[in-house]
Amino acid sequence: MKRYSHIALSMLLIVMSVALIGCSGDKNNNNNAEGNNSESNISQKEPTNGGTVVVGIQQDIDSLDPHKAVAAGTSEVLFNVYEGLVKPDKEGNLDRAVASDYKVSEDGTEYTFILRDGIKFHNGNLVTVKDIVYSVKRSAGLLDNGDSSIVPKSALQNISEVKATDDKTVVIKLKSADTELLPYLTFAIIPEGYEKCDTAPIGTGPFKFTSYTAGQNIVIEKNEDYWGQKAYLDQVTFKVVEKAETAMMELQAGSIDIYPYITEDQANQVKSQFNIEVGNMNLVQALFLNNNAKPFDNEKVRQALCYAIDRQVILDMVAGGKGNIIGSGVFSGFTKYFDEELVSYYNVDLAKAKQLLSEAGYPNGFEFTITVPSNYQYHMDTAQVIVDQLSQIGVTAKIKGVEWASWLSDTYSGRDYEATIIGLDAKLAGSDLLSRYVSDAKNNFVNFNDKEYDEIFAKAKATTVDSEKVDYYKQLQKILTEHAASVYIADPPLMVAVSKKLGGYTFYPVYVQDMASVYIAK
Repeated sequence: MKRYSHIALSMLLIVMSVALIGCSGDKNNNNNAEGNNSESNISQKEPTNGGTVVVGIQQDIDSLDPHKAVAAGTSEVLFNVYEGLVKPDKEGNLDRAVASDYKVSEDGTEYTFILRDGIKFHNGNLVTVKDIVYSVKRSAGLLDNGDSSIVPKSALQNISEVKATDDKTVVIKLKSADTELLPYLTFAIIPEGYEKCDTAPIGTGPFKFTSYTAGQNIVIEKNEDYWGQKAYLDQVTFKVVEKAETAMMELQAGSIDIYPYITEDQANQVKSQFNIEVGNMNLVQALFLNNNAKPFDNEKVRQALCYAIDRQVILDMVAGGKGNIIGSGVFSGFTKYFDEELVSYYNVDLAKAKQLLSEAGYPNGFEFTITVPSNYQYHMDTAQVIVDQLSQIGVTAKIKGVEWASWLSDTYSGRDYEATIIGLDAKLAGSDLLSRYVSDAKNNFVNFNDKEYDEIFAKAKATTVDSEKVDYYKQLQKILTEHAASVYIADPPLMVAVSKKLGGYTFYPVYVQDMASVYIAK
């Protein structure tokens, strides 16, 4: 069996090298937006223990239960409360968390974990192997009387057996080889049989749950018994501020200390009062097209839109030129898997776009609606640029702003839409971004259906040879691009307004807001 002392990210499958680390917004890098008048190297000041911070978030959480949550915005908040067997760090490694060590069998079908000594839940009880077994089974939907509202990841459904072999060891056996399972084992470990996660969550993270008021805020406080490096702050309030204009007013009034996912225009409005930290969102932003809805059930129509949309202009107008253009369903942070050649597959060609529309039976264009969660100003602004660009080929697009809960239930889960703009996040595994296009995948909300794609994805998951996996993943990206599954735009920049009194704000290669590293500087 192989032993990994530091638990390198996904068994070295994803090496987050210069492309991702160079985008890090760790304040030790002094990576502030151009023109920002903030005090430099604030993180080098001596941190203080204590204090409270208010973080603005653009959507309400969809569940306090980590095994039921779907939205990435929920995961980034609950990251502070819950931990898995392993957890990501800012460099893209998967570090030990509830597990102190682990082994993977040579054939990739068995994972063995050792429980960390003395680790406690927020209620003061020691974590046991029974808690781990229960949490794995619950997350994978393997409990005999499981809750139907649990949302298991497809990768976890490959688990055939979970058992404790002694009071320190848990063995997870798989139905078939999977060398990318580790990033999915970041799901929360909770107490065995605990049924109050919806209202009183208990985890092992650096912060513990205090209160939640739907549509308003979630409050967490420092976990004094945390097994690792303790948080500096005493309390953090994640305040729901869905409207961009309200967020700007609160930032300018000083009632919010941190506000992520701002646009270039918003950054310019508050840069005299806040440090503007810049990283990458690590998302696949796209104009996602419902492949089952007319006219997007016609591949030529989808290709026409790809030729008509100028992605660089979108970044220039919405993000001040920041961000990385993509050409398929993987963002550039996945350096080993990312196929850079696909970025230029659809160079802007309005004549070609009009020709394809004519061939598809739409010589005079058509009308359609872009459904966008209105709490994300970045996506709303992107939609407006796209509307203007598509008008040049006779296509009339209308923007329909909806509340986040409505987008989740109707657009994402219900697949009741024509087109939408959103950013898709991923675990630290290439398969997480690509699995959603398998024909029968529950999260295949674009309804992409391609037999060749399904067959190649199955081969990619089955192989334990790294070079083969890389090749298969690039083949899958090419299929998505050639068939124009959607109009892939960019991995947008992540611009965050951070109070000048604070230090330690850190960007991660996954979608989290790590409040344990934030402090009030002396």
